[in-house]
Amino acid sequence: MAAMIVPSFLSGCSFAPPNVRPAQPVPQDYPAPAALGASIARIGWHDFFREEHLRVLIAAALENNRDIRIAAARVDQARAAWRIEGSALYPELNAVGTGTRGRSIISLPGAGTQSYDIKQVTAQVSASWEIDFWGRLRNLNDAARNRYLATEEAKRAVATGLIAQVANGYLLEREYEERLALARRTIVTREDSLRIMRRRYEVGSGSKLEMTQAQLLLAQAQDALQALEQDRDVNRNALALLVGRPVEIVPGPLGLAETGPDIALPPGLPSDLLVNRPDIVAAEYQLRAANADIGAARAAFFPNISLTGAFGTASSDLDGLFGDGSRAWSFTPTIALPLFNAGRLSGNLDLAKARQVEAVASYEKTVQGAFRDVSDALVRRRQLALRIDTARSSLDALRERARLAGLRFDNGRSAYLEVLDAQRDLFDTEQALIQLRRAHLASGIALYAALGGGFPAEVVHDSNDQGGEHRR
Repeated sequence: MAAMIVPSFLSGCSFAPPNVRPAQPVPQDYPAPAALGASIARIGWHDFFREEHLRVLIAAALENNRDIRIAAARVDQARAAWRIEGSALYPELNAVGTGTRGRSIISLPGAGTQSYDIKQVTAQVSASWEIDFWGRLRNLNDAARNRYLATEEAKRAVATGLIAQVANGYLLEREYEERLALARRTIVTREDSLRIMRRRYEVGSGSKLEMTQAQLLLAQAQDALQALEQDRDVNRNALALLVGRPVEIVPGPLGLAETGPDIALPPGLPSDLLVNRPDIVAAEYQLRAANADIGAARAAFFPNISLTGAFGTASSDLDGLFGDGSRAWSFTPTIALPLFNAGRLSGNLDLAKARQVEAVASYEKTVQGAFRDVSDALVRRRQLALRIDTARSSLDALRERARLAGLRFDNGRSAYLEVLDAQRDLFDTEQALIQLRRAHLASGIALYAALGGGFPAEVVHDSNDQGGEHRR
């Protein structure tokens, strides 16, 4: 019975503070009205984005992007560090072989000086084990484990951000395609207008001013086309960097993307962020690691107990190394109690406590930032929908205005300047409406990413958590 109680007692001893999740420093509900239902963060990116070409781009980015590779390397580093810390909990075994040859000179009164040849060969297995009576090694191992889990979540955060960037780049590509098509159609129309105005000037029924105004209107459309082509090429370069290789974009208007993220986007409750948002989960793991560091720093004040032993053979020559009577063994229990270290141990404890305070503040700041990200995305999405409705109403009015201005000019009741202004305003509003539609779709992507969407994790129960929290 005692043999069972003592190991159980040793394994349960720890000076680490309890892992209690800090209270949420945010309201219980989002300020902007939103659809009810489970958070969209529980939808995987492959189901959230429904356009196949976008899925291909995202999959390629997750495979080739260098930021993802850097994050994966950091995960491997943290996992290796955890293994290193965990190895200290177990005995260390070593096979040791030594050979010694030398001469010793001894001076004895009345006997003179004598020399002796020394030869010895040994082969042994040595073992050493630090008994983790106060939980120092277990806390160091727990800290390394939580830092490894934090890097896993950090990698997921990088991947979530990457998905959002690729999707936004794809939306921009679709926006440019639609705006370029609009600009090309406008150029054709304005070329026809310029040809008519030039003919009217040549036959004397129109003025040179009207012809010049038509030229200006055409030049503005051509300049807009050139600027759009430049922005599209820059966006494609950005997409190539994100994807990690040259990309081929299938031509198509923005309407192809509207069947994707433009769906019902319930954000859930702010408490869902604690489980779904990877940077919050990572911050909580960092807080747990800081608590474990405090436990390790406290345990360092208590005696260190270690056992060292060796068993093997020793002989003066190699032939007799494993013969009868050559066995040798040693057993050395050691206890070390720190008496004076010039404040090093207390300084380590103060440092661990200060880092734990920093970790709490960092966790709370991350939660607040996540709450703001979601709230901002909800506000933008609602306001952009209203602006789209307004722009569509304005566009209908501007089309009618352009039609009437053309009739008035054809009937000689107004100058061509009125037509010029009407067509310029119509073109600008058509371009702006396409941008608003793309921004509205982007707001859905921003909301999805702000909620931690992309990689819905399996929720499992961790018996080490205080209060029965659910972890990944």
